[in-house]
Amino acid sequence: MCSVCSVCSVVNTLSNPQSAIHNRSRMAKSKPRTALITGITGQDGSYLAELLLSKGYTVYGMIRRSSTFNIDRIEHLYQDPHVADYRLRLVYGNLTDGSRITQLLAEIQPDEIYNLGAQSHVQVSFEQPEYTGDVDAVGVTRLLESVRALGLKSRIYQACSSEMFGNAPSPQGENTPLMPRSPYAAAKAYAFWMCKSYREAYGLFIANGILFNHESPRRGPTFVTRKITRAVARIAAGKQKALYLGNLEASRDWGYAPDYVEGMWQMLQAKKPDDFVLATGESHSVQEICELAFARAKLDWRKHVKHDKRYLRPAEVDHLCGDASKARKQLGWKPRVKFEELVNIMVDADIQAVGEGRDDFRSEERWFK
Repeated sequence: MCSVCSVCSVVNTLSNPQSAIHNRSRMAKSKPRTALITGITGQDGSYLAELLLSKGYTVYGMIRRSSTFNIDRIEHLYQDPHVADYRLRLVYGNLTDGSRITQLLAEIQPDEIYNLGAQSHVQVSFEQPEYTGDVDAVGVTRLLESVRALGLKSRIYQACSSEMFGNAPSPQGENTPLMPRSPYAAAKAYAFWMCKSYREAYGLFIANGILFNHESPRRGPTFVTRKITRAVARIAAGKQKALYLGNLEASRDWGYAPDYVEGMWQMLQAKKPDDFVLATGESHSVQEICELAFARAKLDWRKHVKHDKRYLRPAEVDHLCGDASKARKQLGWKPRVKFEELVNIMVDADIQAVGEGRDDFRSEERWFK
């Protein structure tokens, strides 16, 4: 049986915690915890699935039905559904379909819900603002309302974004005013406030995770970090001549995705639900990424990076730098991978992929650079 058919059959069958994170009696060791992850095929979803499976969870991943099967990031986690104790199960669903969300939650009865599903590209949100709002904003309301209506005791993690802060003064923390400057950021801000509303009105356990930029070799190739490191590998191999970028001065707080999904899990182990910023506390520009990435391959970035005004956003966020002191104090969370190491990890992975012939230069990148 091919791997895709194997996963289709799954679909059809439906660090130690710190003092602030205590053992929940309802999660007895005799009964494995169950988690539902929306967006499981994305960067964060794949790392989170790995983490939860390593902790003994049964994991349900909600994926959208489409003519192609995008499971590259979780292919290595595949488990044969014919085995008695398989713990990774994929189910079809969509944040735009409230009735399906309700049906899945009623069937699965998850202990924990990680809502990572979203239209997550800021530039695309300017081109598809209505769809972005339907998924990233109203989709969260559908999920929360289903949990409330069913009377579930599930603990919910909502993936928010540092983009909500816009150009608010840095460092940005949990009490920094939200000043969204894109449809994506506005949708995430709506979701953030809906989660707080449902938490206060109905007593639901909902944690808002305000995560600053977090990257990895699994990052989508249209996101700037991966676009840079992938171009470096291709240029070094003679497969590409130039890299076209927009605003090189935009500065972000960049971290390593596996560190951040551990923080997601820690938020749902806390005694009380709350909002937490996860960040490194350092901010670096897109140009700095270019400098480090090209230097890793012994190349001069100035000879290859070109400006293309098509990549300039209608409204730019100039500088983001997070204050994660609350997460450090209450959860014991802290990032382990520093900025330069992160860039090196990504460049090395892309160079290896190109060398092994795994550099699939897909049509989306060629048409929508």
